[in-house]
Amino acid sequence: MNASDSIVIIPTYNEKENIENIIRAVFSLEKEFHILVIEDGSPDGTANIVKRLMEEFPTRLFIIERTGKLGLGTAYITGFKWAIEHKYDYVFEMDADFSHNPNDLPRLYNACANEGFDVAIGSRYVSGVNVVNWPMGRVLMSYYASKYVRLITRLKIHDTTAGFKCYKRKVLETIELDKIRFKGYAFQIEMKFTAHKCGFKIKEVPVIFVNRELGTSKMNSSIFGEAVFGVMRLRWDGWFRKYPKAQ
Repeated sequence: MNASDSIVIIPTYNEKENIENIIRAVFSLEKEFHILVIEDGSPDGTANIVKRLMEEFPTRLFIIERTGKLGLGTAYITGFKWAIEHKYDYVFEMDADFSHNPNDLPRLYNACANEGFDVAIGSRYVSGVNVVNWPMGRVLMSYYASKYVRLITRLKIHDTTAGFKCYKRKVLETIELDKIRFKGYAFQIEMKFTAHKCGFKIKEVPVIFVNRELGTSKMNSSIFGEAVFGVMRLRWDGWFRKYPKAQ
């Protein structure tokens, strides 16, 4: 039996400047969260930092090491399967670089645990544009990409590419994880779209997104292009694929 009902999955690649601070920030919260780091062979020693901290937090901190950069989507799918196997009731996605504020984790948890929602999204755009220290071009690209995805998919979600989320375990058990095809940021869109098609209740929780101060961003035009052009395939699937239904 887990001491906590919640696991935060953090994918990492070259996050030595951030990983210890983000782990300690999560563990300092009043509510107890566990953390699973999915480490993709960082040459900068990120894994060694996590392993050192595991000696300090042996019952709260876990790591899965993979060989090479295998994609954001596959990292989360690996983490989801681990979380299901270990019977966590609430499973979170969060970046290592403090663009997602750990203090918002309890708000996402509350939406699912106490307000009756199945998925909670930390949304940058549900109450305006809440982004700090991004270049204007990137803000506009992200904002209008979400508008485009919303138009094509008919999702009633303002921040369709958001990567700060909480899922109830039953959502991940219902979604056919092995059929999730996208590996980059389109993965975030596909997971929301699939949860919606399965009939789960989704809430956007307003958050402020702060651009990383340390380390290097993994975003590039090809990743973003996948998110933009992949939605046409999702829309096509929405017409013809039979999705499992929420129980």
